[in-house]
Amino acid sequence: MNQEGAGRAELEAARLLLERMGISPADLLDVRPARPPVPTFAEYVPVVAAAVSSGTRRAYGSYWNRVVQAWGDRRIDEPRPSEIEQLRARVQANVVARRNNRGGRSAAEHLVAALRCLYRRAVADGYLDAAENPAVKVAKPRRLPSTRRAIGDARLAEINEAAASTGDDPGLDSLLIRLHTETACRRGGALALRPRDLDPDQCPAFRRFASI
Repeated sequence: MNQEGAGRAELEAARLLLERMGISPADLLDVRPARPPVPTFAEYVPVVAAAVSSGTRRAYGSYWNRVVQAWGDRRIDEPRPSEIEQLRARVQANVVARRNNRGGRSAAEHLVAALRCLYRRAVADGYLDAAENPAVKVAKPRRLPSTRRAIGDARLAEINEAAASTGDDPGLDSLLIRLHTETACRRGGALALRPRDLDPDQCPAFRRFASI
């Protein structure tokens, strides 16, 4: 028997064996590697929180806590996109009303972003396939145009005049107003400023404000 005939005989023997075992070739193609046991949200959120940067924890930590409150004892592969949409709506409706409130859109956007971050980790850890990620199937609320505006020249002149003519130390107050006007630094930048942060060659430019 030549090599081709021997190969056909082996294939026929394999087909016969599979038939006796009740297995089709399609069943073999559908075999997937075993997944690790899927954790609950209460179990997995601390794992994700420990793996991300401190900035990500600050941004998403409160929203992960809300997810744990709502679904703590559920496995992370259980919620469907419609359930995430329902949770998003509850978070948006129950946001604390403030003067600059935008209807809870920011809270809803951050909740979806927090869940997307969590599920990206779950896919990377092998708990889900990328196609099974429910958070990517939920849209974020459309962000409204910003209401922040620059201070007009006339109003800025009034602020400078008030700082220079009132208060306990008008000279220092004027310097602080000029600092914020020229560098656009925030309050934290001014409070954290040190003498060694001054650039002696390009004063009054400051090296640290780009990172504050």
